[in-house]
Amino acid sequence: MRRKYAPALICAFGLAAVLSLTGCSQIGGKDGSEGPQVVVTTNILGDVVQQVLGDQAEVTTLMQPNADPHSFEISARQAAAMDGADLVVSNGLGLEEGLQQHLDRAAEAGAPMLVAGDVIDVVPYAAGDAEGNPDPHFWTDPATMLDFVDALEDSAAEIEGIDTQKLTTGAEAYRAELSRLDTEMTEAFEAIPAERRALVTNHHVFGYLADRFGFRVIGAVIPGGTTLAAPSAADLRDLSSAIEEAAVPTIFAESSQPDRLVQVLASEADIDVDVVELFTESLTAQDGGAPTYLAMMRANTERIANGLSP
Repeated sequence: MRRKYAPALICAFGLAAVLSLTGCSQIGGKDGSEGPQVVVTTNILGDVVQQVLGDQAEVTTLMQPNADPHSFEISARQAAAMDGADLVVSNGLGLEEGLQQHLDRAAEAGAPMLVAGDVIDVVPYAAGDAEGNPDPHFWTDPATMLDFVDALEDSAAEIEGIDTQKLTTGAEAYRAELSRLDTEMTEAFEAIPAERRALVTNHHVFGYLADRFGFRVIGAVIPGGTTLAAPSAADLRDLSSAIEEAAVPTIFAESSQPDRLVQVLASEADIDVDVVELFTESLTAQDGGAPTYLAMMRANTERIANGLSP
């Protein structure tokens, strides 16, 4: 495995939505709140942070289930909550495009920051308009998520009120879960013939998975690294040709984005190709099929393996 080195009144006004993964509680922090306060930008990282910290901290996740991390926004109150947090956790590498000004302000205000992109082995985009730039979608490789958990444990150990022994226990337990996931993914993908390990999706999100498990990224409907871009007719023609040449049996639509363009592409390619939905950039609500990071990765592994196997 590759490694490197608030109360009821507030709830009534909508904060419950902000705390969708943690329940409604008063946002506080270093300035007098009743316990450690950790604010996390994306719901994928929010779940991992919650699993590692357990009940030792109030974990507030800003991004709602089924949202797009490239475009979701927060209110002024939610942004201000970062300033008083004991730790602010973000993905970085340009993923939270609508939040960067708030993250910069929180850092300037003195909030302790953990940026995942600063603590992992970054893989560049291998193709598309963003080719060569850092890819922020590191969670598609559980081995890289291990690096984030290591850094989270180190950062959380510095928070006043955190029991470091309990923290170590929580981090070790989650690392064991990630190792099991990695083994499951390795076995599932090894069963796919090498010539069929070819991925096409809405936009370039599988670079880390491809690098880790030996897939080829044939292309993406949206050629850049962000869902905010748009494909041209020429882009779609080129991708259709690549799909036909590689005999790709399945292309994958992301749950956070409508699959209309993917369906159009399947039609344009004029070949018998299935369209399968994956959970790539956001967790779902509890009943949506991917309420946790581990559940999301297992669902995607099964769908990719089924979609590409003979």
